[in-house]
Amino acid sequence: MNTNDIAAEYRLAHWAGIMREREESGLSIKQYCKNAGYHENRYFYWQKKLREAACEELANVQGNATGLIPVGFAEVKLSEQQSSPPLAATFQSQVCIEAAGVRIVAVGEYPADKLAALIREVRPC
Repeated sequence: MNTNDIAAEYRLAHWAGIMREREESGLSIKQYCKNAGYHENRYFYWQKKLREAACEELANVQGNATGLIPVGFAEVKLSEQQSSPPLAATFQSQVCIEAAGVRIVAVGEYPADKLAALIREVRPC
C-alpha cells in the first residue's frame, strides 16, 4: 500500500466519521453542513465516494467484480442436451416450480425444452 492509498483511506474514514456524526445529530444535511462549515456539495461528494468504496468492498467479499448479481441469485448456463423435446412445445401461461428451496417462474410462452434444461441444471447445494 502506497502513501496515496493510505491518504485515500484516511480521508474516507474521516468523512465516514463526519457522516456518522451528522446522522447521530438528527440534523438535516443542509443544517449540519451549515453548522459545521462544510459546503453541501463536498458532503455529497464524499458520500458518493464512501458508497462506491462500500460497493467495491462488497464485490471483493463476494468474489464478484461487478457486484451486479444480488446475493442469493446465481446465473445458470444451460448445457446442450441431446434428448430434448421439440422446440414447438411451450407453456402458454405461468408455470411456477418450487423444489429444495429453489423457485422457478416461467411466464408467457416459455419453451418446454429450456425449462426442462433449467430444472436439470438447478441442483441443491
